Amino acid sequence: MIEDKNPQRTSIDQLGEFGLIEHLTKHFESSHTSTIKGIGDDAAVVDFGTRKAVISTDLLIEGVHFDLAYMPLKHLGYKAVVVNLSDICAMNAKPTQITVSVAVSNRFPLEALEELYEGIARAAKEYKIDVIGGDTTSSQKGMIISITALGEADENKLVYRNGAKTTDLLVVSGDIGAAYMGLQVLEREKQVFQVNPNSQPDLDAYTYLIERQLKPEARTDIRTLLHALEIKPTAMIDVSDGISSEIMHLCKQSNVGCNLYEDKLPLDPQFISVCEEFNIDSTTIAINGGEDYELLFTVAMSDFDKIKGNPNFTIIGHMTEPSEGIHLVTRANTKIPLKARGWNAFEN
Repeated sequence: MIEDKNPQRTSIDQLGEFGLIEHLTKHFESSHTSTIKGIGDDAAVVDFGTRKAVISTDLLIEGVHFDLAYMPLKHLGYKAVVVNLSDICAMNAKPTQITVSVAVSNRFPLEALEELYEGIARAAKEYKIDVIGGDTTSSQKGMIISITALGEADENKLVYRNGAKTTDLLVVSGDIGAAYMGLQVLEREKQVFQVNPNSQPDLDAYTYLIERQLKPEARTDIRTLLHALEIKPTAMIDVSDGISSEIMHLCKQSNVGCNLYEDKLPLDPQFISVCEEFNIDSTTIAINGGEDYELLFTVAMSDFDKIKGNPNFTIIGHMTEPSEGIHLVTRANTKIPLKARGWNAFEN
């Protein structure tokens, strides 16, 4: 499906490990005063002074987390950064640095890694973060990407998963479910291509969904928006594995229950249309799909007037006593126990 427009192939063996690192990272520059030492030593040095450092890491495996049949390497590099920055945002912190480690098999030439790092560099520029180190090695099969993200925040601004109270409102940014449906469209077109390699997919009707899957964005703006509204969430998590799974994480760590309202879920019109096309239930996909990288958080009931009607946020439920359990309240006003049917990295 992806046409190779650059037939040139340079063997990575010609550069060696350190030559490869220098080649791929020579254009990265540091812009944060907290970056004392970046790429080029045994370790990076970051000085946050009186502020708290926030660190998160993620692993992306070819064939498990991404399929290069329809995932361009530039998009993969960009997305690999975004999914890590999203974790920093979920702490109500500001992302500042990343390290990038890549393992590849010998089927990847230098040009392929240049494309991957072009996407990484674009994300670093977009989000104003520094790339300060990493590692490269060989892989027996496919590509493996590991990115560690660092961020900073004042101690009194940090938000954890365990602070939700029984009367808090449950809020989500943006819309949900679109990324999963984008994946379904791409998988369908891949199957068509495998049967007929001469077919050309027409994806104009799915642009938003595909963009949400191939080029998601980290909600670095939410911290600023909430600060302007004078709201500090009581608990927060990013929507990577599906909103049902994330709600259960918040409830477990905060020791609360939850009522999630079906009719309050923020769904994009294109998402609803394509769910109908695929003959699948939009609510099921919306709460279990994952990879939206929106932020799910709780706020005190007293903040209702500050957040209601804000186009960036949707109040989708409220927390309850733990004895009441965790439920989806349907449009018919029926309570259904909520189960975590989202992404599980260890499921076959």
